[in-house]
Amino acid sequence: MKSIEFSTYGSPDNLRLVDIETPVPENNEVLVRIHASSINSWDWELLHATPFANRMMFGLTRPKKLKTLGIDIAGVVEAVGSNVTQWQPGDAVFGDLSACGWGGFAEYVAVPQQMLTRKPAMLSFTQAAAVPQAGLLALQGFYKKDKALIKSGQKVLINGASGGSGTFALQIAKTFDVEITGTCRTEKIEFVQSLGADHVIDYTREDFTRTGRQYDLIIDAQGRHSLSDYRRALSPNGVYVMHGGASSTIMQVMLIGPVASLLGSRNYGLLFHKANKGLDVMCKLLESSQVVPVVDQCFPLMATVAALRYYGAGKARGKVVISMV
Repeated sequence: MKSIEFSTYGSPDNLRLVDIETPVPENNEVLVRIHASSINSWDWELLHATPFANRMMFGLTRPKKLKTLGIDIAGVVEAVGSNVTQWQPGDAVFGDLSACGWGGFAEYVAVPQQMLTRKPAMLSFTQAAAVPQAGLLALQGFYKKDKALIKSGQKVLINGASGGSGTFALQIAKTFDVEITGTCRTEKIEFVQSLGADHVIDYTREDFTRTGRQYDLIIDAQGRHSLSDYRRALSPNGVYVMHGGASSTIMQVMLIGPVASLLGSRNYGLLFHKANKGLDVMCKLLESSQVVPVVDQCFPLMATVAALRYYGAGKARGKVVISMV
């Protein structure tokens, strides 16, 4: 089978398209013929070994625990292990592989059966591959200990509304009766408006933490401000949820956020993504067309390097997908 070899940190140019043996599923595993995978920020960060915690988890000088990048997959079950009862050959499935070794940038992957969910029939494989990590990052950001943080009548800001998780967060927020503000680059303003944002802030021209406007809930996929900046933009009982961003901001939210939350009325939290948690809920939103995956471009597997360059340039509106078919 063909696979994108990941053996060196750094530029996408270090990746290689190679031929390797097709994996054989173990007793509790499913062999999936991958039709599509999508690029997530974690792929980009791990490729560049940032933040340093990625080196601690996957190898200090070179990646030792992963042979192939790619978290999200959508495809068809090719074979099953002897103990698999949930799936059979021919089933169309999708899921997030971040908890079981990655490997989405390849033609086949063997994964534990519980990592997969049945693909909604109305979604193409390309659309389905765009969902698992970015979609569930967005969905999980609206909940804390299974209690909804978003309520009718609130003012909600989504920082990074044109990106992968941002496009999902905006659409999920639209299912509630809330007023939504999204931030994006100048050239993406109309795109974010088309997704249903009530207001759009061009972050290249205006800093949402200095406008004087306050929000009841901030979902942040960019994380470039200080905690004091976010405090200005939060209403007195507001909630700030960070999906990702700069290492310095992540450390502030992790270390100072809990103390600031205890001492004040505002709440600050860093979302720790849980692979595939809530994918059943997301399927219902997808099946009702309340949420539609936004795919900017689809590249063939042999053009994975070009796909990653495009992703890294920040040009994408929504998700960048890699197709194996």
